[in-house]
Amino acid sequence: MASEFEHISPSSQIRKRLLSHKPAMFGLIVILFAIFIALAGHTIMPDKTPDANDGAIQISKQMPIFETKILKFRKRLETQHAGFFESIYNGDETDYIITPIDTFRIVGDTVFYKVYGKKQEEEAFSLIYATKPVFTGHSNLLSDDSLHYNYQIKGDTVRYVDIQKRIRTTTLFELKEEFQKENIETRTYWLGTDRLGRDILSRLMYGTRISLMIGTIAVLISLALGVTLGALSGYFDGWIDNAIHWFMTVVWSIPSIMLVIAITIVLQSKGVWVAFVAVGLTMWVEIARIVRGKIKAIKRKPFIEATHAFGMSHWRIIFRHILPNMLGEIVVVTTSNFAAAILIEAGLSFLGLGVKPPTPSWGMMVSEGYSVIGTSNSWHLIVFPSLCISLLVLAFNLLGNGLRDAYDPNTNHG
Repeated sequence: MASEFEHISPSSQIRKRLLSHKPAMFGLIVILFAIFIALAGHTIMPDKTPDANDGAIQISKQMPIFETKILKFRKRLETQHAGFFESIYNGDETDYIITPIDTFRIVGDTVFYKVYGKKQEEEAFSLIYATKPVFTGHSNLLSDDSLHYNYQIKGDTVRYVDIQKRIRTTTLFELKEEFQKENIETRTYWLGTDRLGRDILSRLMYGTRISLMIGTIAVLISLALGVTLGALSGYFDGWIDNAIHWFMTVVWSIPSIMLVIAITIVLQSKGVWVAFVAVGLTMWVEIARIVRGKIKAIKRKPFIEATHAFGMSHWRIIFRHILPNMLGEIVVVTTSNFAAAILIEAGLSFLGLGVKPPTPSWGMMVSEGYSVIGTSNSWHLIVFPSLCISLLVLAFNLLGNGLRDAYDPNTNHG
């Protein structure tokens, strides 16, 4: 029977079948969007500080689409700013400490404000301290008749010692203008805030990078181990096959999360890179089993017998003539392993064995939400990171199903 694909190459047939698989295309779009968020980094995050960690306890557990005025006080120490590319990946330290407020007013050289949600009397803060990086120690650079350490005001003129121990001059008018422009802003927390008053949207976006990174590293480790051990076991018979197969069976019998915990304990460390390695070391068995089974079937084919007749080396036969014939199976299982790695990392972080605070990961955010479950305004702390985990895992599984159907149309039930 004539086929609509008979005049195009096998790779074009696979691509056409994949593009016509709507669930797989949905999964691919979600994955590409997640990759964009991870690569764009802090340039698109509302909170551009390292680890999206700029929060205020006064606005703890606020609901989505929360808006408030933010009063920013200048830090009285030198801030080490990152370069352009480093700031995209790691973020950049802010020069300010934030306080959410209801109202503020300026009288002379003093700022009076009411902290968000509190009904007590106004608090006061020096205008010069709010806007300028004033030196914190005893400099003795100003005359003895200064009313405060390291700054003095005479009429409208303000002299102060900056953090570089240099005397600077400005005016009250300039300070007030700078304060209105730089120290007051209105922030909208689109997905609300966590229990420490940090922006949930920014931390979810940062967590996307963690999930994709751990998936990538874990899959690369599992591919290297799985393909190598599976190829050795499938190609060579005898004691090599028996030993590797026994090892695969032992590892396969241990639950993944328990094996990851054991590896983490053995490495005596917690952190993102340990999590990457631990997850990768638990996911290679499925790849090895598939590679082993396929090689045992392919190595008896006539074209492989011909390579032996030409005197080709075992490694060339395996990597140049056998493995390319099982690329489809490897791609499919690799995609499913991405989803599994994301779930395992989330479980590790939930148990406190994954990335270290304050670096945000979705599993850790679920754990933080779980710790305050039952309190007011807490549902979104669990729901949003859980939705992110579920959506990305679903996307990889849908893409994996689409790739399976594309490489083997006999399994296509779409």
